[in-house]
Amino acid sequence: MTTQVDEALQALGARLRGFRKDAGFTSGRAFAHATAWHESKVSRIEHGKQRPSEDDIRIWCERTGQHDQLGDLIAIVRHVDELWLEWRRQLQAGAERRQHKAIPVYARTKVFRIWHPTVVWGTLQTTEYAAKVFEQVVNYYEIPDDTEAAVAKRLQRQQYLYQGERIFNVLLGEQALYTNFGGPDVMKGQLDRLLAVMRLPRLSLGIVPRSAPAAIWPGNSFSMFDDKLVLVETYSAELSVSQPREIELYAKAFALLQRSAVYGTTVRDIILTAIQHFDRMPTD
Repeated sequence: MTTQVDEALQALGARLRGFRKDAGFTSGRAFAHATAWHESKVSRIEHGKQRPSEDDIRIWCERTGQHDQLGDLIAIVRHVDELWLEWRRQLQAGAERRQHKAIPVYARTKVFRIWHPTVVWGTLQTTEYAAKVFEQVVNYYEIPDDTEAAVAKRLQRQQYLYQGERIFNVLLGEQALYTNFGGPDVMKGQLDRLLAVMRLPRLSLGIVPRSAPAAIWPGNSFSMFDDKLVLVETYSAELSVSQPREIELYAKAFALLQRSAVYGTTVRDIILTAIQHFDRMPTD
């Protein structure tokens, strides 16, 4: 969840807790009894762990006599919903628009910290690999098929690998070398691409081996842009993190992931092993 969502829910929960106490409900249990809710629901809402529905807010205001606060609180709940950027809404006109949106962010970033446990990072993808990824995006979200345009915009980001003094710290899980998009030929082309780009002077490519001791659980993929923004992708949303203390947590997570990573010739050997794996795989 984004920092904004966390903070908004915590502030809302504290406000609702104050209403409960002002109304004479000295415990969450007493309020739960009055509303016919589970006590755990009251606790989760008050501590910002659960998003209350608009009906929950109406009941809360009714039981605590805070009718005049209803409109304001419902507006807060709706604002929390807006903080989640649903993929379907972002992608409703196709995938190319979302890829175009990323270019200004890349242009102004000086230091990138990238973690992808299961897929090759988009900026390092080949045309064929990216096309297979976007085909899945189109099918999964049932959006207009603009795969060719989306791939072109994604590959446009590769210019920044060669421009300016940008630093790219990229970590991939070993599984990313085996997650099969498009079959052996596409995968071998993608793995060859990794062998080529890992020689770039400002790109540090690390691999977290599958059996490496874990200093932190792998979690979702995330991309850090300087110390200003983190984007986290899930199946349903792209989460934007911009609060400094939350960004610090992602920086800490990245540093812990780096402890499990290998670099240099070891990475090369791991990639070559993956290529051999696809060499042995029959092609259609």
